[in-house]
Amino acid sequence: MTNKPTITLSDKTVGDWLEYWAEETPDKEYIVYSDRNLRFTWEKFNERVDHMAKGLIAIGVTRGTNVGIWAQNVPDWLTFLYATAKIGAVAVTVNTNYRSEELLYILKNSDMHTLCMTDGVPGSNYTDIIYELVPELKKVQRGKLSSEHFPELKNVVYIGQEKYRGMYNTAEVLLLGKNVQDCAFNQLRSLSTSQDVVNMQYTSGTTGFPKGVMLTHHNIVNNGYLTGLHMQFTQDDKCCVCVPLFHCFGVVLATMCCLAHGSTQVMVERFDPLVTLASIHKERCTVLHGVPTMFIAQLNHPMFNMFDMRSLRTGIMAGALCPEELMRQVNEKMFMDLTSVYGMTETSPGMTQSRVDDPFEVRLSTVGSEYEFTEVKVLNLETGEECPVGVEGEICCRGYNVMKGYYKNPEATAEVIDADGFMHSGDLGVKDENGNYRITGRIKDMIIRGGENISPKEVEDYLYKMPEVQDVQVVAVASERYGEDVGAFIIQKKGYRELTTQDVRDYCKGHIAKYKIPRYVFIVDAFPLTGSGKIQKFRLREMALELCEKNGIEIR
Repeated sequence: MTNKPTITLSDKTVGDWLEYWAEETPDKEYIVYSDRNLRFTWEKFNERVDHMAKGLIAIGVTRGTNVGIWAQNVPDWLTFLYATAKIGAVAVTVNTNYRSEELLYILKNSDMHTLCMTDGVPGSNYTDIIYELVPELKKVQRGKLSSEHFPELKNVVYIGQEKYRGMYNTAEVLLLGKNVQDCAFNQLRSLSTSQDVVNMQYTSGTTGFPKGVMLTHHNIVNNGYLTGLHMQFTQDDKCCVCVPLFHCFGVVLATMCCLAHGSTQVMVERFDPLVTLASIHKERCTVLHGVPTMFIAQLNHPMFNMFDMRSLRTGIMAGALCPEELMRQVNEKMFMDLTSVYGMTETSPGMTQSRVDDPFEVRLSTVGSEYEFTEVKVLNLETGEECPVGVEGEICCRGYNVMKGYYKNPEATAEVIDADGFMHSGDLGVKDENGNYRITGRIKDMIIRGGENISPKEVEDYLYKMPEVQDVQVVAVASERYGEDVGAFIIQKKGYRELTTQDVRDYCKGHIAKYKIPRYVFIVDAFPLTGSGKIQKFRLREMALELCEKNGIEIR
């Protein structure tokens, strides 16, 4: 019997890993955009990163400088990430769905020195927004910015070739870098350590103001490495990355995972089910990550059967509670031994993961076991004591992966990291006798109807079995009689007549407890999402009341 290799945590920085593969496998493809046949080998990409790092130095970026990246998964997104990492700056990832008020908040809160951005996404023009917030940009030369409202902000870089008043573009930054001596770059490069903050991600902000989560090289590189081990990653793997890079799912579970294992990233700039399917087919991708809504969109695309998915072997479904029926469909129709990662931005993000060689039922019904070098506990909400096996409590985590803290917010940090160093997730779960965890709901998402606790996920999993249901979300609806009642938002499959509330209630009768049966059913075309693809349940709760009022439905 052969012994498994010893697993250890690495002290390599993001830059160290990039340089390692540029030397070990210089001609191997690292980044591929299949839809435009753009391809970077490890060596060529590393060279571009070094040139960009020098360009950033030329415009005043240095160790500890906060540099925003506000863009979809464009080719130079990763160039800026690695360039900042090499010189000890911090990449502040900005949600692509942010608008004026949210960007204003991030610019101020993060003390952003340089903002790297594209011209926007459908329905939101980033250049209009930045000119509105920073009118001085239109009146000054590049590099001469002095903003009344954002005194820390010194540069705006347009990611692309177009020229905008007051902004550098990518080509100009690279050109300026040619005037920076190697010694200046090497000096900053030599100072980087694995304990430096390399990435600051703002929490999705489904409630309250977003908080800047400070993540170190040690946090994200090792989380990516261990995630890959659980999926048996090798240099031969090609991971299709259609999840946004501004979120931990993209930048850690995809990018850092590929970085630590020398694998190829096949990039999708903006999630589109057709582009994603075509990229998998053309590049023979072996790995695919996504949130549930992404997998649903691919499986239900009318051209799905035209593409060969047999190259796929594994992937991650995460970012939301994953319906069991959907997991089964992906396993069968996309030939993937899916894994689930559970965690949060504050835990870099993974704290538990099912392994690719776990039995199917374990991967289907649990989020696996804790990561190596990570301690996960289920704690009693009232006493703080650890819950016995099978008893529900709050999922908490301690280990190498816990964030350094919230930026400039020690009070908020102390609220979520307790005196023993455990990060409190706000999620409910149970641990089984085999050490695997099941997420049963979000503490604030729990529906309490007349004193009965109802897990939305339990109701969702049942409704997902209805032939007409493509996707479903269950939320609490305010009720005078019960305090809260059950509401179901349903996206229907095409080709069926529209479901009624009675249809759904009849389907549930006799199969789930009466108090769990949705009183309110809303047929919708889409769910409100955060920029990272998470469903905004707080918004669904608001919509339930609005739709009841609009349609004359009495709330009892």
